[in-house]
Amino acid sequence: MIFTAVIFLLVLSLLVFAHELGHFWTAKKFKVGAPEFGFGFPPRVFGFQLIRGKQLKKISETESIDVKIERDENGMLIEKITDDKREIDIIVPAKRWRFIRGNRELTAEDEAYGTVYSLNWIPLGGFVKIKGQDGEEPADRDSFSAQPIYKRFLILFAGVFMNIILAMALLSIGFMIGLPQNTENMQKGGTMEAKKVQIMEVIAGSPAEKAGVKLGDQVVGINDQAIFSEEDIQNFLANKAGQEVTLHIKRYSEPQEIKVTPQVLAETNRGGIGVLLTASAIVHYPWYQALWEGSKTAILLLWAIILAFYDLIRNLIGGNAVAGAVAGPVGIATLTGQVARMGFTYLLQFTALLSLNLAVINFLPIPALDGGRAVFLLIEKIKKRPVRKELENLLHNIFFLLLILLIVWVTIKDVLKFF
Repeated sequence: MIFTAVIFLLVLSLLVFAHELGHFWTAKKFKVGAPEFGFGFPPRVFGFQLIRGKQLKKISETESIDVKIERDENGMLIEKITDDKREIDIIVPAKRWRFIRGNRELTAEDEAYGTVYSLNWIPLGGFVKIKGQDGEEPADRDSFSAQPIYKRFLILFAGVFMNIILAMALLSIGFMIGLPQNTENMQKGGTMEAKKVQIMEVIAGSPAEKAGVKLGDQVVGINDQAIFSEEDIQNFLANKAGQEVTLHIKRYSEPQEIKVTPQVLAETNRGGIGVLLTASAIVHYPWYQALWEGSKTAILLLWAIILAFYDLIRNLIGGNAVAGAVAGPVGIATLTGQVARMGFTYLLQFTALLSLNLAVINFLPIPALDGGRAVFLLIEKIKKRPVRKELENLLHNIFFLLLILLIVWVTIKDVLKFF
């Protein structure tokens, strides 16, 4: 449980931090004010500011000696020596750190020194405060509200873009060190090791589900007969309908035996246990090819996720059941822990998939999400004037509450699965 919680928090923090970093970096590039950029959520532990300015730096000094002959009050000649030293300085850039302790409110003086980079107590990603994002201070040049529509859109879209870039980076790194991949999808130039047959999907209500077969299980044998391909399993089970067999599997590298009775499947009219199989292996590519394969795989996954969300929304509108396809924080955390136990590269792949899901969800045209805010920008562009901020903020707040209720509802369903 602790292992699952820690891994889930680390993965979630990476995804949210990358998303908020996209908003922050783009806002700074457009010279929009960002009073605070935080790792984790408040209350604040401490914060610091990097203050940039200028200072004088000594590069040399000059000395001049002036000798004069004068008479003193007694009429005697005296020698008067004047020694004049002068320092030569230049103006150079300078920076220093300014620390803010505790969770106090930021003052105008604090904000005058620039962005506060803060560490916060709740380890759930991060956040960025962008000046004027809710419509305040529209007259200030560094306010989000004062920017042209295209700049505001890019600032909103930057979070989604960073999640896509993160997925590309994770998959590229994965292909460099070795990533699980279907052997049929391996490209020329790749090398393959640790080939195995795995359960890709367990059909609901099937003999496999009733026997306790899980997604990701590696099938190594049946009835003490070694298995080397999907065809080996399919051929062995084809004539075993009604006869109990013993599956020899590996789950998180732990060997197990599961007894299951095949039945004739309507899809194939042959004996089977109701699973989808895949032959996978750890695939490596040279670094230059890994960058391409990682980026290409991320784009293909992104498109697949978009199509899946389209089907989900279409089923919702059509009144079809979709609850089984939705997982809340508890379900995702449990799945994250299961994937982590399969190995680091599996976790890397799963994190990339979650990052792409976050990108798609965040840009759905729903108020309270970045996509919903982009819709209001589109309305402003068409109408040539912005939607009333009171109305926009009200809609954001209502849909935010609905999203929280949805998360709570799905979480309760996730928890009930354990009982």
